[in-house]
Amino acid sequence: MSMDAPEQDSDEPSLEGGYDPEAVESRWQSRWVDEEVYAYEGDAERDPNTVYAIDTPPPTVSGSLHMGHLYGHTLQDFAARFQRMADGDVLFPFGYDDNGIASERLTEKELDIRHQDYERREFQNRCREVCQEYEADFTRKMQGLGCSIDWSNTYKTIEPRVQRISQLSFLDLYEKGREYRKKAPAIWCPECETAISQVEMEDDERGSHFNDIAFEVASEGAPRDEFVISTTRPELLPACVSVFVHPDDDENQDLVGETARVPIFGQEVPIIADDRVDMEKGSGVVMCCTFGDQNDIEWYQAHDLPLRVAIDESATMTDLAGDYEGLSTEEAREEIVEDLDDEGALRDRWEISHTVQVHERCETPVEFRVSKQWYVEILDHKEEYLEAGREMDWYPEKMFTRYKHWIEGLEWDWLISRQRDSGIPFPVWYCADCDHEVMADREDLPVDPLSDEPPVNECPQCGADDFVPEDDVFDTWATSSLTPLINAGWDWDADAEEFTMEHPELYPFDLRPQGHDIISFWLFHTIVKCYEHTGEVPFDATMINGHVLDENREKMSKSKGNVVEPDEVLAEYPVDAVRFWAASAAVGDDFPYQEKDLTAGEKLLRKLWNASKLVDTLAPRDPDEPAELEAIDRWLLAELDDATEELTGMLEGYEFAKARDRLRTFFWNTFCDDYLEIAKTREDNPSTQYALRTAHRTFLELWAPFLPHVTEEIWQAIYSDGEDDLTETSIHVRDWPSPQGHEADLEAGETAMEVISALRRYKSENQLPLNADLESVAVYGPIDGFVDAIQNVMHVQELTLLEEEPEISTEVAAIDLDYSTLGPKFGSKVGEIDAGIESGEYEIDQDAGVLRVAGEELEADLFEVELERAYSGDGEMLETESAVVILE
Repeated sequence: MSMDAPEQDSDEPSLEGGYDPEAVESRWQSRWVDEEVYAYEGDAERDPNTVYAIDTPPPTVSGSLHMGHLYGHTLQDFAARFQRMADGDVLFPFGYDDNGIASERLTEKELDIRHQDYERREFQNRCREVCQEYEADFTRKMQGLGCSIDWSNTYKTIEPRVQRISQLSFLDLYEKGREYRKKAPAIWCPECETAISQVEMEDDERGSHFNDIAFEVASEGAPRDEFVISTTRPELLPACVSVFVHPDDDENQDLVGETARVPIFGQEVPIIADDRVDMEKGSGVVMCCTFGDQNDIEWYQAHDLPLRVAIDESATMTDLAGDYEGLSTEEAREEIVEDLDDEGALRDRWEISHTVQVHERCETPVEFRVSKQWYVEILDHKEEYLEAGREMDWYPEKMFTRYKHWIEGLEWDWLISRQRDSGIPFPVWYCADCDHEVMADREDLPVDPLSDEPPVNECPQCGADDFVPEDDVFDTWATSSLTPLINAGWDWDADAEEFTMEHPELYPFDLRPQGHDIISFWLFHTIVKCYEHTGEVPFDATMINGHVLDENREKMSKSKGNVVEPDEVLAEYPVDAVRFWAASAAVGDDFPYQEKDLTAGEKLLRKLWNASKLVDTLAPRDPDEPAELEAIDRWLLAELDDATEELTGMLEGYEFAKARDRLRTFFWNTFCDDYLEIAKTREDNPSTQYALRTAHRTFLELWAPFLPHVTEEIWQAIYSDGEDDLTETSIHVRDWPSPQGHEADLEAGETAMEVISALRRYKSENQLPLNADLESVAVYGPIDGFVDAIQNVMHVQELTLLEEEPEISTEVAAIDLDYSTLGPKFGSKVGEIDAGIESGEYEIDQDAGVLRVAGEELEADLFEVELERAYSGDGEMLETESAVVILE
């Protein structure tokens, strides 16, 4: 992390020596946290419009910081730091999602134990211990990124306060009729041994086989003896309950109403017509098994078919599978295929690649099982959730389409129960006699039915006094979807008999930042929960970040060996350089990790440091504003006003990459390369001194959201009044700069700077000192009002403004030939063509687009003409983007 310069004193802010990021960054990170510079002091009476609240994503406690964390949290910090300076009060909290499958697996792996071997409360305590260690390490690393998080406002999704809110949410939705418990087919992960929701599935391409299996027609007097069904899952044959044919399938209509006998297993099942059959797939005849997929479930419900459970919760064959009982589904599949072949029922088998639905967490193919589960009803409110999405501002706008498509494709209500141990318990007991649901009282929450008694002594429905506790826990998303309510302090007020918020000024939140991969998880479910509880959209805007890819634009994965570890990056580069990199891509876009942005950030830190040292030698720290600013100084401040206005708009629109690049160009090129060079020759000029200091302070403030450490160090070294209270003196609690109303002809000033740069370059190339006199210079271009500035800075004795552009001719500087095409086409003639061009004996016909040389005509794709502008008058011509300069 060395900046190749002597270190400054590591204890106190100082511009002595070179910038030492390692010492500076750790010092400010500690002070910001210790002195609670970013603490939010809530006030329920405040106008919500005067507070900016961020609904931050709670990371899963399942491992170390990765590049996605680093990138995403840095983007959030850009928004938090800008808004804190622009509006004053910001809530930037932090949370940990430490309940659920991820925590459970982490604990089992870390302690080499199985959750099944422990009573739930004991296992949960073990989870808390393991998670606490990981959370402490994660917190240290997050603080090492310099994020302006309010560490006094943190939460964990398993802590009692959050458990209470999560259980209150359940009770409220239950009382509103938005939840139900039902024995129904559910998506099941055999690896995790729990039901999961639709959002937790993803498609994966897997290799498999199509198997053509002959079924016997069992009915007497049937029109034929057999038919063939194509399937990838022969292990589901023992669960077959019917066969279906499409009503328009003329070829197979004779089967409808007959009975089929399932090979090997022998059960007889009806053959039914149904228009959900895909006639183009296989033979057009399909079997319905309980359950193989969504179609099987629909048929089961629509035709009131029997339930045959051939696969248990761990993807093991049940006793219904006969001789195959106890085998895994994969093992059973192979043995059943062999036995079908032996019986002559396997007519064909071929390899395929097809899409399989898997659990996104463990990549295990899902099954569908009937079980009693709790659901949140969402399908009937899809339009409301879509409208809620339309009410929000989306950054970038294109991400709304993902949200819209997810809602339109929903086929299931939200299944929120999980058969795990690490999680928040359902606050429910059931009557052992009539299964009546008994809910916990709100004042008793949080409760654990496995350890706590129900709130009644007898069933309100039937009077029985024996109760069965619910042993399921909430899906993790059922709790993390409540983060706006958690941070706003949502709770039930028993006296007022209504839900209240400790900090109503925060709700709705201003921003929900998150990755595009969890739009259907976190963002959608948060809208569902908060909308149902409050009737409001929980945030005004959402900022969706993309993913960090490797340098070849491929997704980082341990299996590919292309993972970039944040610890290694932060060990090599300053944090501020890493933050500079994080602002390199437009919000929402996936982008490659490239070290060039880190090295560019490192160079910028050095430039800012050295420029600050130079400014400190050129001007007093608090010069008076002169009665009249000189043209070049007024122009700089007018340009700064213009840049400040643009940057403010960009940051308000979360356009961090545009803001970074705009600021870097203006600071590096205009201020450092041009204006500072001019200022060196005017260090005793009060106008320049004032402009220097004004610009420098403003640049530090503008860079502060991006580069918090180096700007704090420079600010404290130069502009702090010596007070120790960082909550008052930190650059990060200053007001965001605003345009000061400086007016100047920006075009003329920019052209004048171009002329000064061209003359400075001319002196350098001709080995002339920068203070060498230039006798006579003529300029064609808009420099009105800046003639004196150019003369004074570049020591021009006489400067003339030209009303008309000098006579400049355009001449051919070179003709480049495409020899790869020219050689095969013209062979030995190429030498003559070269000679003709060299001697100037050629003609370019621009109208025809051909080059005539050596008796040949070359088409436009064979050559390229390089042109240069030439001045035929007296003197030497210099050209800039907006001006022509003649040195006589």
